[in-house]
Amino acid sequence: MKRNRLSLSLLLTVVISFFFLEATAQSALKNGFWQARLHRSDNADIVFNFEVKDSASRKVLYVLNAGERLLVDDITQRGDSVLINMPFFDASFRGVRQGNKGLAGVFVRHMPDREITIPFTAVPGVKERFRQHQPASANASGRWSTWFTAPGAKDSSYAIGEFKQTGNKVYGTFLTTTGDYRFLEGIVDGDTLKLSTFDGSHAYYFTARIKGDRLESGVFYAGIGTGKSSWTAVKDEKAALQDERTLSTVKAGQETLDFAFPDLSGQRVSIKDDRFKNKVVIITLMGSWCPNCMDETGYLSDWYKQNKQRGVEVIGLAYERTNDFEVSKTALNRFLRRFDVTYPVLVTGVTPSDPQKGEKTLPQLTGIKGFPTTIFLDKQGKVVEVHTGFNGPGTGAHYEAFKKEFNQLVDRLVAAQ
Repeated sequence: MKRNRLSLSLLLTVVISFFFLEATAQSALKNGFWQARLHRSDNADIVFNFEVKDSASRKVLYVLNAGERLLVDDITQRGDSVLINMPFFDASFRGVRQGNKGLAGVFVRHMPDREITIPFTAVPGVKERFRQHQPASANASGRWSTWFTAPGAKDSSYAIGEFKQTGNKVYGTFLTTTGDYRFLEGIVDGDTLKLSTFDGSHAYYFTARIKGDRLESGVFYAGIGTGKSSWTAVKDEKAALQDERTLSTVKAGQETLDFAFPDLSGQRVSIKDDRFKNKVVIITLMGSWCPNCMDETGYLSDWYKQNKQRGVEVIGLAYERTNDFEVSKTALNRFLRRFDVTYPVLVTGVTPSDPQKGEKTLPQLTGIKGFPTTIFLDKQGKVVEVHTGFNGPGTGAHYEAFKKEFNQLVDRLVAAQ
């Protein structure tokens, strides 16, 4: 009897301790707004915000970038430790509670051959992104021709900055021929523009001085390493990029594609399969590592569900960071589940960094210039258009224009005999 009482007492102690630990763990992430910092070695912190909430008796958070609320719902808490797995890009935060001061730890990008880490801190109760030292004395609103120059580079890369400023708050993005920089958010502090974004892959910080119709002394801090570029810009409402339909095209006399790759179950799927005959086919060249592909996949997944009965098919061709099928499959499964993708996604087995990726997978094209790239086939299987890049929701009116043009093209192809 004494032993039974002892066992019961021990069991109660364990149970009470378990619930105590769980209660303690739950307080590690306080509900509300937080400010987080990725601490680069050059002291150019990449700042972003997130909001913590309770959902179905568990903690979730939303990474906040301008109009985007990126749901993160894979959070594990044990005592003072917190593991936050980002929904995309095989990245995570490993943090420890610092009393009432928030969290400190490391942000980890899990690459195929290594892990890349950077220290981070996060403090609760801070909704602001950047501290305002002076009232805004300049305005960043408008369309800007922009040139980025990496250290030691002979040539600059061109982009178009589009920003809208209200008071001291600024929102916008940069447009390039291969996609956009997604949702940028920041302030004008005196005459200094400060913008940042973080989504698990993009971790960017931009700063520049506003001098009338010029942006000067700009620095672009790119990623969680030490990469940075200088940049300048000139206000230009007529700024334009090369037509995305001309960057990659089909070679003369090779208007039809011929490919076959395994889907995520290992079954080989060919563009010549009966499923795709006499249908309009949209092929997207993508990868689970690619933020612009994330935006396009979100759009295509919903669009396909609403339009597949019209005689339209979508195929994803995935170019992952590794040649290992199982590793690629794991990354893609997580990515595709998030968007409930129901069209086939095939693993090419070719990495995006492979200079021969076009020749190895789609030799009928003049090359693959960026991700995503979207190819439209008519009912006879002929390539009608090839679009390089994607203007996502962070581009505002450009995203709306994309959707309109996308649907007009598909409508025309569906209606054709």
